[in-house]
Amino acid sequence: MEKFVRINFLGAAGVVTGSKTLIQTSEKNILIDCGMFQGLKELRELNWNNLPVDVSTIDVVLLTHGHLDHVGYLPRLVQQGFKGKIIGTAPTLAIAEIILKDSAKIHEEEAKKANMEKYSSHNPALPFYTIREAEHTLRLFQIEIEDKWIVLSEHISYRFQYNGHIIGATFIELDINGKRFVFSGDIGRCNDYLLDDPKTPEWADFLFIESTYGNKLHPSEDVESILTTLITDTIHKKGNLIIPSFAVERLQTLMYILWTLYKKNKIPNIPIFIDSPMGNNVLEVFKRFPKWHKLSMSDYNAMCNHVTIIQSYKETWETIDDKRSKIIVAGSGMVTGGRVLTYLQQLIDASSTTVLLVGFQAEGTRGRQLQEGAHEIKFFGKYYPVKASIKHIESLSAHADQQDLIKWMSGIKNIPELVYLIHGEATALDVFRLKIQDIYHWNVSIPRLTDVKKVMI
Repeated sequence: MEKFVRINFLGAAGVVTGSKTLIQTSEKNILIDCGMFQGLKELRELNWNNLPVDVSTIDVVLLTHGHLDHVGYLPRLVQQGFKGKIIGTAPTLAIAEIILKDSAKIHEEEAKKANMEKYSSHNPALPFYTIREAEHTLRLFQIEIEDKWIVLSEHISYRFQYNGHIIGATFIELDINGKRFVFSGDIGRCNDYLLDDPKTPEWADFLFIESTYGNKLHPSEDVESILTTLITDTIHKKGNLIIPSFAVERLQTLMYILWTLYKKNKIPNIPIFIDSPMGNNVLEVFKRFPKWHKLSMSDYNAMCNHVTIIQSYKETWETIDDKRSKIIVAGSGMVTGGRVLTYLQQLIDASSTTVLLVGFQAEGTRGRQLQEGAHEIKFFGKYYPVKASIKHIESLSAHADQQDLIKWMSGIKNIPELVYLIHGEATALDVFRLKIQDIYHWNVSIPRLTDVKKVMI
């Protein structure tokens, strides 16, 4: 009797975000990641659709890491009838808990604000999911360790392998009837400030690899020198340096670099405000899981003591009213929401303000608009003129670039039957496809959203 696996590309196919790949077999149905779409409005609207599969038949969700575009759809999955286990490494589930609770809180607040100010076309505007629904989802979490094969059923087992990117992140090896399915998740970079180098797979019959920077090499920027110049310029202009930042990893990396610059006497003791409730919680995850990163506890404590961590919305406004030149690091990294919007609302129309974008800015986000020179941006239902200086450091990205991705695949000893490129915009996917075919001569496919592929095992 022929055996086959059905692969459902439910997200991150032809786009960067919304990671969801459903593997259906005769023994178990396994969902790899369960993320939200971000960026373009037509993508964000897809989040409100139920998945085009019977969710109650999914047995387990395996998580590569805790970012919103990999875990943010979980409460909606539970709403649609999922009752299985959600499995990840301990730091991944700790990050996922923080992100789901924070996301639910933002959804509730935005719905409330939209209803009060009547700027939504929906009446009433409803949250994508509630805090209660997020907390209900957490009951399904189950921790597994990395680097150990875990048996799911008679012919199916899986293993998490350290992958850099963010704390707890892994790639997933899924063994089905002797065939190896490898899901890269988001691949980290070598020589990271806080994380060890990613491990690499040795065998892959079917490889699912991210392509976010499939067409790019990270510039060899001197991040410390750029930051030093920007900070000196900010002090000279008596202005503010605002850094929208992802709460997970990027914020901690920025804290570390700013503390290092001060320690090396490269910058003066300029006030540094960290305004990200979620980022504060992620700092606790670093404290709880010291084996997952390179920071010593003494450096961790010194780094935290060097900055002012904002605890309340009242303190946000006190920081805005503070007339001193200062650095403000606030969520979110693509300027899609969070505390950074409050600072930009008050300060983006001042020429003394500098906004520093760090890392990838997805299509359709305010971060991408600013990066591309928008003269105004819209949030809270209004347009705000952009008079601030906009800068961008790409080399702080937590994603592997094309060269890193090619190197990550180089340890695979066999010739994969098929390589699926996911997590990329159209140009990145096509360039990366050609690069892989040129170097490795492997069979490469670029699936589209909702594609279903059947492979024999």
